[in-house]
This record gives sequence, structure tokens and C-alpha cells, in this order.
Amino acid sequence: MAKDSIIILSGGMDSCTLLHEYKDNIALAITFDYGSLQNKKEQKCASEQCGKLGIKHIIIPLDFMKLYFKSALLSNDPADVPEGNYDDNNMKATVVPFRNGIMLAIACGIAESNGLQRVMIANHSGDHAIYPDCRQDFINAMSTAMQQGTYEGVTVFAPYTNLSKSDIARHGKELGVDYAMTYSCYRGGDKHCGKCGTCRERRQALRDAGIPDPTPYE
Repeated sequence: MAKDSIIILSGGMDSCTLLHEYKDNIALAITFDYGSLQNKKEQKCASEQCGKLGIKHIIIPLDFMKLYFKSALLSNDPADVPEGNYDDNNMKATVVPFRNGIMLAIACGIAESNGLQRVMIANHSGDHAIYPDCRQDFINAMSTAMQQGTYEGVTVFAPYTNLSKSDIARHGKELGVDYAMTYSCYRGGDKHCGKCGTCRERRQALRDAGIPDPTPYE
């Protein structure tokens, strides 16, 4: 099977599931360090997952985002990350403006530089209520722009766009993904806080999938 793709890999449940599902197609995994509270924890998980599968992994710093963008995820204080369900209106504070657009654009350039055809991203339906750059229309528009802007006709491959996190967890269970080697908490602590939107969504997804939760919570 041809290794024709790059994956944007955060180290969370969704992108790690995508990594395992399409491991035979992935030539390179990219993790972006944009200065969020959880980046270092996520990077460790991403590196471990790629090492397990023998997939080349690089970390690209995006220091300018922490300097110039406004988001609770880019704060130095974990208390700035709101508690609540993932779809609550207060979770808008965790939006990093156009994050996926920036990451997809960089990954697109790297893909074309390496003769690769696709950029994989693991956005899902639970993201849609809060994050504009996770929605189907955005993914379609970005894919069209990338295809038209490259000689190789690079496109976005986002197969989880209309799946829930619980759907992804069920899928990961079938694939044998070790979710102990993933990280989700927006507050970036040694243990998951269990209270922020991503922690709540993670816990619910594992429960729905019938997976014993390996997550260390505070």
C-alpha cells in the first residue's frame, strides 16, 4: 500500500486512532507546538504512538501563535480553561483562531515538497458546535484551495468529520489502540483535570465504547 499521506497528529484520542487506522498510508506524522497548555503532554504521546508503529514523526514549532493569538489554551494559567461540557458556549474561550487552517497549510506545503498526495486530520462532529475550522464546509473549502494551489493536487482527508468521539473510540477499540498513550486535557496537568470539556468528552467516549478508562484524573 502506497505511503502517500501526512497526518496532523496531536497525541489525542482522535488523531491517534486515525494514525493506527491508516498507518500503511502514512509517510510522516507532524505535531505542531503552538504553545498551548497541553502541547508537551500531547507531543510525548504522539512520539510514543509513532515509535510503536515505526512512522517518522516531527514536531514543528509555531511560536508566533502564543505571542499573537488569543485563546484560553494559550494562557499560562490552567484556571483560564473553563469547565463544562464540550459543546457548552463557554468552550469558545478554547478556540485558537484558524488553528486548523494554519496547520493544514503548513502540512500541505510539506506534502508537496515530499511528493505526497493527502493531509490527514482527525476533526470530528463533536467539534462542530464550537470550532469553525473543524466543520465540513471548512474542510471542503480548504481541500479545494490546497488542490488548486499545488502542482501535486494535495487534498485533505478527514474521514472522521461526521463521526462522534464515541464512534471513534469504538473504532479504536476494534483497532486495538492503547488510549493510555493519549492525552486530552486542555489544562495540561500531569493528570487529566476531569472537568474541562475535553476531559468530559474523553470520559464519555471511553464509557460509550465499553473501554476501561486508563486515564489518571485528579
